[in-house]
Amino acid sequence: MDRVASHKSAVQYLYPPVEPFDRRMLDVGDGHSVYVEQSGRADGVPVVVLHGGPGGGSSPAMRRYFDPNVYRIVLFDQRGCGRSKPHASIEANTTWHLVADIERIREALGIERWIVFGGSWGATLALLYAQTHPDRARHLVLRGVFTMTQAELDWFYGGGAAAFWPETWARFVALIPEAERGDLIAAYNKRLFSGDMAEEIAHAKAWSAWENALATVQSTGTGGDAPADYARAFARLENHYFRNRGFLEKDGHILNHMHLIAEVPGTIVQGRYDMICPPASAHRLAARWPSCDLRMVPMAGHALSEPGISAELVGVMARLADRH
Repeated sequence: MDRVASHKSAVQYLYPPVEPFDRRMLDVGDGHSVYVEQSGRADGVPVVVLHGGPGGGSSPAMRRYFDPNVYRIVLFDQRGCGRSKPHASIEANTTWHLVADIERIREALGIERWIVFGGSWGATLALLYAQTHPDRARHLVLRGVFTMTQAELDWFYGGGAAAFWPETWARFVALIPEAERGDLIAAYNKRLFSGDMAEEIAHAKAWSAWENALATVQSTGTGGDAPADYARAFARLENHYFRNRGFLEKDGHILNHMHLIAEVPGTIVQGRYDMICPPASAHRLAARWPSCDLRMVPMAGHALSEPGISAELVGVMARLADRH
């Protein structure tokens, strides 16, 4: 989850724009090449940024949460989205492929351990990466926690959030025949992978608009009109992952494996009024993570660009700079 919204509201808290000193396409196998970039200080404290979605892609604004005089900032576009190729592809594209890709990037860049920074789906991926490679994670910084449980999917695609945004929900379900509305993820899947490009784009835009409309606490309920290429990759990948429950063995997989990272320190920045990933998930996660600091941000929703979220994340990274 997490389509990155406009960053204008958060810009006052961010560092000035910075350009990468390294850009590359990394062959990760299975016919996939992922876009990787580095900015900031080449010998700085390494931090890898995991974008949301799945399928959201990275953006230049994501570099600006870190002091470029301190941090070596690594951004990449996950398989099938952003500048990675092939675009919008779900072949050989699972959570475990992405976890392996993060390790490939670390090895290719010669980094021993790094801070892992991720929001929404990026938080999911950060937790799974750390549980798989706990010795490689210095610290996890998570925003808008999503732990890929059935309850979280039911909240967003089964009517929970719809109770707060009935008119926006009505637009989302309108494209689906009434008989199929009991499983909207499956119904959208049929249309996002129909092979009819016009149908795929129409449903991709509706899928993206539903999520984007609820991203900020000041939302008017309008999700905007995402560019067709972006929307198609975002919706297809996100739907593919959600239909397969994140490719996890059991519901509750992340919470059930928190003992693996009990010693890895973490910070959670959570919007109190997050409509996409409600705070209950962050609270449950923190309860199983003794070395975690949960920071609940009042009057904030889900988006990275919420002013309170941005201010808190920049502050967290400034404090971590002093420790590392």
